[in-house]
Amino acid sequence: MPTPSPTQRPPRALALLPLAVAGLSAVLAGQLIGRDPRSAIPLLACTALLFLPALLGRWRMRRLLLSGDVERVIGTWEGSLARIPHAETIAPLLRATAYAAYGCIEPARRALARAGRGPAWDASIEQRLFVETLLDTFEGEREVAMRKADTLQALPMPRSGFLARRRVGLLRRGLAALARAFAHQSREGDAKLLGRAAGVSPLVHWAMRYAEAVVAVDRGRAKDVASLLAGAPAWPAGSAFHEYHAELLGRAGGGALGAGAGAGA
Repeated sequence: MPTPSPTQRPPRALALLPLAVAGLSAVLAGQLIGRDPRSAIPLLACTALLFLPALLGRWRMRRLLLSGDVERVIGTWEGSLARIPHAETIAPLLRATAYAAYGCIEPARRALARAGRGPAWDASIEQRLFVETLLDTFEGEREVAMRKADTLQALPMPRSGFLARRRVGLLRRGLAALARAFAHQSREGDAKLLGRAAGVSPLVHWAMRYAEAVVAVDRGRAKDVASLLAGAPAWPAGSAFHEYHAELLGRAGGGALGAGAGAGA
C-alpha cells in the first residue's frame, strides 16, 4: 500500500550499506567455496537459518491478510500504531485502509472521521484517495470512484527505490481498474492488471479478485468466477464482499447478477 505519511529518508551511503555487506559476504563465501567446496553445505545452512525467521514472518502475515479477519489484522498493528508520528491522524487512516480493503464500509467511514486534520492529513492524500476510491466503489458511487482513481494516478510518484515506485504504480493502476470494473467500464487488459495487483499486495488481494470476477462476468467468462474466488473467506454480513460473493457465484451458475456488483448499483 502507499505510505500514508512522509518519512525521513536515510543518507544514500547508509541506505546502500546492506547491499554492500551482502555483496562482500557473497564474494567471501565464493572464495571460501572455491578453496574448499565442502564448505558450501554449512554456508548454505547458515544462510537459510539467517533468512528463515524473516521468511516465516512474511508468510504468516500474508496468510493473515488473506484470511479476511480485519479485526485481527488491525490488532497486529495496534502496538506500533500508537508510536508512529502523527498517530492521531495516521492510526485511524491505517485502520480505515484495512476496513476498506475488506469491504467493511461503515467501520472505514468511522475511522476516517476520527482521523485528525492537519499537516499529516494533507500529506496523506495518496492513502486517503486509495481508501475513498474503494469506499465510493463499494457504496455504488462508481463515477466518483473513477474520478478519484484518476486523481490518484496523476499524483507524483514517491521518492523511493525503483521497486517501491513500481509497486505503487501497479497498485494505482489496479485501483483504477477496480473502479472501472464495478462501473462496468473495464478496458482491454484490466483483468490481467487486477490479477497482478492482487498478487502484489495481500491486503487488497480480495478486492482485486472480486473486481476481476466482475470483469469476467461482463466479458462472458462467468465460468472463471469460481476459480477467481476460490479460497475466499466467509465474509461477515457487514462486508460488501459478502453480497458480491453470493451474486457472482450465482452468476457463474447461470443466475442473474444483482444490484450489488451489477449494473444497477
